[in-house]
Amino acid sequence: MSFYDFLQNEGIQIEKDIGEHIFRQGDVDTSLYFINSGLLKAYYLSDEGKESIKSFLSHKDIIGSLASAYLGEPCSFGLLCLQPTRLTKISFSALREYSHKDVSVANEVIDVLLQFSMKKEKREFEFLCLSAEQRFSLLVKNTPHLIEKITQNDLARYLGVTPVGLSRIKKRVYESDLLS
Repeated sequence: MSFYDFLQNEGIQIEKDIGEHIFRQGDVDTSLYFINSGLLKAYYLSDEGKESIKSFLSHKDIIGSLASAYLGEPCSFGLLCLQPTRLTKISFSALREYSHKDVSVANEVIDVLLQFSMKKEKREFEFLCLSAEQRFSLLVKNTPHLIEKITQNDLARYLGVTPVGLSRIKKRVYESDLLS
């Protein structure tokens, strides 16, 4: 059996509407979620209520709080639907248990976790080593469809700038033709 067969056989289908949470920061959630359709944002809230966006997720992405799923700790981030969303929910412990029995599923789980890690590594590099203009240019080049689907406020929070700063960045990027 493959990982995706296991997901389809053992997973629970969930549908959520715009504005609904899959989980909130501080919840304990021991599942992973495969996104069949829709758009979500993973975000952090500071103690002062300031929101920072970790990532946007869509079709075929997999997300979950690994610290919560594996260790039972509270989720360090929240997961919110930006569009009507269909997901497959799978218990991390059931997946882990099954992967001990089936080496092909175990290998696919390793691949999924590597994808998770590499995406996080790329995001960290971009956030720590690139300017906001460079991050915006990369986002427009690599995921132009995303720019059309998210609010300017969410885009600014993802880039780590204010909405006013984003307007200035957009103007400079489009005027200087950094997207070529």
